[in-house]
Amino acid sequence: MDKRDPRLTPARPDVAARYLEGQVEAARFVDGEEFEVADGVTSMRLQPFSGAEMNTQALKGERFTIYDRNEEGWAWGQLNGDGYVGWLSDLALYPPGPTPTHKVTALRTFLFPGPSIKLPPTDTLPLGARLAIVKMTDAFAMTSAGHCVPKQHIAEIDAFETDFVAVAERFVGTPYLWGGKSSLGIDCSGLVQIALTAAGTGCPRDSDMQESGLGRALSDAEIQHLKRGDLIFWKGHVAIARDANTIVHANAHHMATAIEDAKGAIARIKAAGSDVTSVKRLG
Repeated sequence: MDKRDPRLTPARPDVAARYLEGQVEAARFVDGEEFEVADGVTSMRLQPFSGAEMNTQALKGERFTIYDRNEEGWAWGQLNGDGYVGWLSDLALYPPGPTPTHKVTALRTFLFPGPSIKLPPTDTLPLGARLAIVKMTDAFAMTSAGHCVPKQHIAEIDAFETDFVAVAERFVGTPYLWGGKSSLGIDCSGLVQIALTAAGTGCPRDSDMQESGLGRALSDAEIQHLKRGDLIFWKGHVAIARDANTIVHANAHHMATAIEDAKGAIARIKAAGSDVTSVKRLG
């Protein structure tokens, strides 16, 4: 029995990625074609229609390898960053442009058609969006496509935050959104992924992947002394310790990213039927 995670395996009975040939069964194998996410944020869905469940989001500048398309304008493939597989709207994808040189470091910012804040923005960009910048002025950075973004809202692609918890704390008040990865809506594992990525740490997309792939599990004695940056896991949920007593997490109880007492949150979630499965420490 093939135990590959379907969330990370671009394989269906009718088509699969060429690199999986000999490892999975499929009617045909294709090389795939790389595209770039052109929209600020776009939804990746489980099925190719706008009403299907959104399992994650892709941000501007990310690369996406297409293995299949349908006649309704949907593309099926795999994000090159975290490897997630699903359907994106073809309208959000363009042939790859120049390699991104900068990324958005503001919680969100606007993309203008020219170097003026009085122009109507063409898009809203989330923290983590990637841009190929070709020119800097006193106030703006110009992209390879000729659009402009406020210079103070971006940084070079290899500039990283020093405290990923502080990044997560900036999302406090953001509405909870299943599959979300921006300040317009975010879920628990999306918050962890965005924050860790901003600090230069690679991070899987979903909480179960994060639990199995990040850090080391703490002993029962160590759990009594949480440190900033520890990750607390439940089945289907993750929170970030701010210190020994408080956590920050995107959660459906508050329907927002919130800071709350760690012991109180653990007790509340346990009363709802879910106990802590592990606590992991990074580094």
